[in-house]
Amino acid sequence: MTTRLIIAMAQLNQAMGDIAGNAEAMLASRADAAAQGADLIVYPELQLIGYPPEDLVLKPALAARAEIALRDLAKATADGGPAMLVGTVIANQGLLFNCVALLDGGEIVAIRQKRELPNYGTFDEKRLFAPGPLPDPVEFRGVKLGLPICEDIWFPFVAAHLAERGAEILINVNGSPYEVDKDDRRVNGVCAARVRETGLPILYLNRVGGQDELVFDGASFVLERDGTVAHMLPDWEESLRITQWRREADGGWCCVPGEVHSLDEAPADIYNAMLVGLRDYVNRNRFPGVVLGLSGGIDSALSAAVAVDALGADRVWCVMLPSRFTSAESLEDAAECARLLGCRLDDIPIMPAVAAFDEMLTNSFADRAVDITEENIQSRIRGVTLMALSNKFGHMLLTTGNKSEMSVGYATIYGDMAGGYSVLKDAYKTTVFDLSRWRNVQRPSLGLGPDGPVMPERVITKPPTAELRDNQKDADSLPPYEVLDPILYGLVEQELAVDQLVARGFDRDTVVRIERLLYVAEYKRRQSPPGVKLGGRNFGRDRRYPITNAFRTG
Repeated sequence: MTTRLIIAMAQLNQAMGDIAGNAEAMLASRADAAAQGADLIVYPELQLIGYPPEDLVLKPALAARAEIALRDLAKATADGGPAMLVGTVIANQGLLFNCVALLDGGEIVAIRQKRELPNYGTFDEKRLFAPGPLPDPVEFRGVKLGLPICEDIWFPFVAAHLAERGAEILINVNGSPYEVDKDDRRVNGVCAARVRETGLPILYLNRVGGQDELVFDGASFVLERDGTVAHMLPDWEESLRITQWRREADGGWCCVPGEVHSLDEAPADIYNAMLVGLRDYVNRNRFPGVVLGLSGGIDSALSAAVAVDALGADRVWCVMLPSRFTSAESLEDAAECARLLGCRLDDIPIMPAVAAFDEMLTNSFADRAVDITEENIQSRIRGVTLMALSNKFGHMLLTTGNKSEMSVGYATIYGDMAGGYSVLKDAYKTTVFDLSRWRNVQRPSLGLGPDGPVMPERVITKPPTAELRDNQKDADSLPPYEVLDPILYGLVEQELAVDQLVARGFDRDTVVRIERLLYVAEYKRRQSPPGVKLGGRNFGRDRRYPITNAFRTG
């Protein structure tokens, strides 16, 4: 009877569709695990092709190449080293399955298919994959392993079925995206419940890195049969962890305790999510760097700080685009932000272009008063200028709008919304303030930027303004952000009706107005760039509302 087992946890990043590159990285980590005596190395969900693959997985050539690569990986295990548990896609009789394959002794010795296919929020796996049957355990060197895949562990009956069929250890491979407070739900909510129900220990392995709007935080762990955490891997970083398992007198398995890494708390975790998302998006899409408008306001200051921490100061190009409404204070604050961050700052006044547009449109606008149209022209001139720099030099244009603005349409389409990526897309304005205060006194663990402040304190304390007209303030058009953001959170994340928010103490007219603005701005959001998902309901993959929509709750 087997009494000892050494399992390596390979918490890795993935490159979407780069099957050869992903396989090479797996073999490299396997070599490291072999040197440390591992019997088995475990990889995250769909590690061979990347997760989430979206409709790319429907291309027959992808599954065909993945099959060839899987067989090549299996051949590599003929050397007598660690077996490999590999997440991949497998095509069978015209259907696609999200699977794990056990590779050992040069062969594919077992395959188990994902049973529960998430079809909510950012997930649409029922569109892509067929569900597998309730999985039976896989016997590996005298030990029965239960292999639930990601969502399978969130429901009691998959783990219960494995326990009934004799599973001794549950190994759960994941592609679980980051959300605020999700690591606690994984450990103390879902997995702790499965341990209590089955009496089995759980090895939970998650991937790291960014994939478009999603960021994966790792934070893989092992839970003992009594619910204690035996191992906790770092969040955000690749890691190889060797875990040693032994059979106890009662026949059950325990894991020898190891390092329990302290995970980031808010707002550090939010900041690192934005950093990782931007880093992998820019690098994987092979941009030399980013360019952004630095206005002297808090949104662009924070966006620049994240960019410098993600990419390094030499890859961040800031541009001040002053108009006649730009204050001396804003010019000073933008210059000081760039100095503190150590990045390039160019000054390109937009007054000549504004004058040209005024002249061009004089006849067409002759019988109309000056209004928001002229304000938006300024924003669009800035967008065109920044896009010109992006086109000429190859840097990706980083937009700087936050979730509060995007919710109510307080943004100019084809103006400040123009760009390739937005790190603040899922951050409400109050979160922007929290993150800015935190970054001014803390340097993120992954950051390439400087220690110490990254923006003048005045940027955080002064009233927010778009500076598109004389003496303009955000508060002229919107409720204070400490009022606006809780209303938006109720409408967006919680799908509350007007009456429910009024019952919480908010003014009815204000809530009705904000709900209307939220709905009529949908067409703008549909044309906005992708951005990092932070909370439970981001604009994009999570929240898919019709543009044409007459429904109101107030």
